[in-house]
Amino acid sequence: MTDLLENTDTVAEYKQHAWPAAATYYEEPLVIDRGEGMHVWDEGGNRYLDCFGGVLTVSVGHANPDVNRAIHEQIDKVSHTSTLYINKPAADLGKEVARVTPGKLTRSFFTNSGTEADETAMLLTRLYTGRQEIIALRHAYHGRTMLSMSAAGHSTWRHGGTAVAGIKHAYAPYCYRCPFGATPDNCGMRCATDIEDLILTTTDGRIAGMIAEPILGVGGFIVPPKEYFKVVTDIIHRYGGIFVCDEVQTGWGRTGDKWCGIEHWDVEPDVMTFAKGMANGSPIGCTTTTDEIAAAFPSLTFATFGGNPVTSAAALATIRYMDEHDLPHNAAVVGAYLREKLEALKDKYPIIGDVRGMGLMQAIECVEDRQTKTPAPKAVLKVFEETRRRGVLIGKGGLFGNVIRLGPPLIATKSDIDELIAALDAAFATV
Repeated sequence: MTDLLENTDTVAEYKQHAWPAAATYYEEPLVIDRGEGMHVWDEGGNRYLDCFGGVLTVSVGHANPDVNRAIHEQIDKVSHTSTLYINKPAADLGKEVARVTPGKLTRSFFTNSGTEADETAMLLTRLYTGRQEIIALRHAYHGRTMLSMSAAGHSTWRHGGTAVAGIKHAYAPYCYRCPFGATPDNCGMRCATDIEDLILTTTDGRIAGMIAEPILGVGGFIVPPKEYFKVVTDIIHRYGGIFVCDEVQTGWGRTGDKWCGIEHWDVEPDVMTFAKGMANGSPIGCTTTTDEIAAAFPSLTFATFGGNPVTSAAALATIRYMDEHDLPHNAAVVGAYLREKLEALKDKYPIIGDVRGMGLMQAIECVEDRQTKTPAPKAVLKVFEETRRRGVLIGKGGLFGNVIRLGPPLIATKSDIDELIAALDAAFATV
């Protein structure tokens, strides 16, 4: 068991000066002091197995020596240039993005975050098509600016009262809670085909495009039916739009064996966005597209920190480390082992209604009753506190806050998974 007593001066100072809206996990907030590999330590010296990786961001382990070395070497040369100048790490990173992404995505614009990447992508759809209306998904999350919040499918993440016009929300491919009351074996892909009806009844029939995550992250790691995106992209293209694939959470090997989540469904997006695990924790965002679509953006644009040489060097080192250690494949192997163990927990505990995900992106949806599927967010909070007491950190999400999200660094081993499962097992036993 972990001793939860630690220096509270940092917590008090943070609470005094941070916005109250900046929520933290746990009844007693956790102050992370340092990290190494799969683990982090708090100010009291307690060690934790990190199975959420800063929200799927620490992709190759905390304080990865290869990534840190690249950061040190670059920061000693030059730490900032802005997009008004060219630096070699950013040039090399653009080449790497073109190498690992599907289709003809050869042009990248770098920013600071996934929010900026998605905002840039949605603006680009409107500039390229000359149209305004964009399809998004219910249960989706795309960031915290006005446009990206307007594309969100969660009331809890939409703030400001007035949404940006032109966003239409389609039903999510949420098989566990199918909005049409269907099951995977008889659904007829209604969630996908309904998008045509959405276009015909809520738009002028001339759309700019659609933005969607291959797996809905904040929504609770919602995995669509296999043919979903093929059907959807066909509809979007027939009505003149382009497809923006938000890979902020699913990108960079997270889903196993592929660099990008959308590759599992053999779909080539027109635009893709990345952030999080791309640079192992250094702030970066990327919007990548084809030569033709990129040319539609007006000739004058700028990003002060876009393509920063230090974060670009971190991203390059992260990608190379993934390549050298075949981490996308490790995510598939260790992720399959994790899924097997989670299914066993589901058989053991009726409060677990659904287990889903791909690679090292797995979720547990907790319900009061499997027949009614009534969400059980209090159970998730209980499991959170109990796993922390056992030295394991996890994440949560879902519209109702009843989904446990697991996204450990891609260096995770089966023994790490055994430790995670032991903590979850003991935690669920207390619910």
